[in-house]
Amino acid sequence: MNQQPVLYVREGELAGQSLIIDVDDFMIGRGNTCDLTLPERQVSRHHARIVHEKGGYYVYDLGSKNGTHLNGKRVDGTAELHDGDELQVALAVKLVFIGTDATVPLEFEQPNPEKRLVLDESRRTVILQGKELDPPLSLSQFNLLKKLYDSDGSVCDRDMIVSSVWPGTEGYGVSEQAIDALVRRLRDRLRELDSEYNYIVTVRGHGFRLDNEMMM
Repeated sequence: MNQQPVLYVREGELAGQSLIIDVDDFMIGRGNTCDLTLPERQVSRHHARIVHEKGGYYVYDLGSKNGTHLNGKRVDGTAELHDGDELQVALAVKLVFIGTDATVPLEFEQPNPEKRLVLDESRRTVILQGKELDPPLSLSQFNLLKKLYDSDGSVCDRDMIVSSVWPGTEGYGVSEQAIDALVRRLRDRLRELDSEYNYIVTVRGHGFRLDNEMMM
């Protein structure tokens, strides 16, 4: 049984992902400081909040331009959440609220433990050969690693990285040096737990890929 509720992204660019609501004030929006950052342009920078209060969970629309809908009805101020409720953010993203007493569906099970590196999106943690990276990665480092991880060994070019790490910028002001510096910092963090293995491979002239071979 869940001890904390979960948000599951049913439709949108992040479809298939899930996050545990592990804070009493959970922010949803396009801004990089949100607990759930949605890349869709229709989403406001700070769009909605899910707040734990009065023994339950409530969604607040933060005066967003395109609105927040709960089970098809626009939220005017605040509304209480129940297990299985569907939230629509700007009519562009559909989220499912999985309550604290619900059985966790298969989508929320841990990723394949036989991989050298395991990314736990729900807790925003990284596990290297069974050890959790602590302190956690910065948001930009985590977003970069997530993009490489989701690509499952395929090369990610500059535009793909920019859209994942700096959504909404369309690459303006993001230099090659900034990307290289972020990759370097991420490599350094991964080496804290596994200094002998090169997880992030540079494919010259193309981009980067994650080498996440099975553990022997």
